[in-house]
Amino acid sequence: MTYCLAIKVQAGLVYVSDSRTNAGVDNVSTYSKMYGFGIPGERQFILLCSGNLATTQGVVAQIKRDIKQSIPVNLLTLPHLAEAADYIGNISRGQQEKHTGGGSGFEASFIIGGQISGHQPAIYLIYPQGNHITTSHDTIYLQIGESKYGKPILDRILRTNSSLETAALCGLVSMDSTMRSNLTVGPPIEVTIYETDSFVPGRYHRFEEDSEYLRQLKRNWDKLLKEAFKKLPPVAWSTTWDRKQDDEQPEALS
Repeated sequence: MTYCLAIKVQAGLVYVSDSRTNAGVDNVSTYSKMYGFGIPGERQFILLCSGNLATTQGVVAQIKRDIKQSIPVNLLTLPHLAEAADYIGNISRGQQEKHTGGGSGFEASFIIGGQISGHQPAIYLIYPQGNHITTSHDTIYLQIGESKYGKPILDRILRTNSSLETAALCGLVSMDSTMRSNLTVGPPIEVTIYETDSFVPGRYHRFEEDSEYLRQLKRNWDKLLKEAFKKLPPVAWSTTWDRKQDDEQPEALS
């Protein structure tokens, strides 16, 4: 399984991905799911991948080949990020159908994020069918893969004015929560932090399985969650509290 996440705040973009792939408990491998493309001063992109490994590798290989061969339409010539999402969606559909007829077992999803000169940073989620969505003021992050376990921290903390450091930390906690609940998601964990209007490759971090930082993050998050849990009002209060609220309600008009 996979978990990849992209966050858009006013200060820039944050990307987080795991590196574990498996085809059963006895066939676990490590592959990066984060790829960078760009022209310094003009455009920068990060591509995150989830799904069938052969499909995702085929898509990445085609993107690189189009750039190397200077094909007129490639990731470094498209004028808008939405067109880049269409371009990747078309390649993905072609890879899925190449030898399989588009069987669901070969589906893949992608997140493309970045900034082109003259435009604001953006992120797009590309579905296996090739269509895509982007963020909004209320939904400032996109996920692919095993997304459900890591949502709570993102929904509770992230805002459009959050700092890049806050966004990166939320992303790592989201990844930790996912790894805790799903053993098919795991290190190395890759993080890229891109600052708005910088047009240079973002700050990149790679956390290995033996990372002391990841261990400390996990220990501290577990400890603080338990401390917060102990401060919740006990269930024994609920009967008295709820009855009090009912008594304070105005009488219904007859």
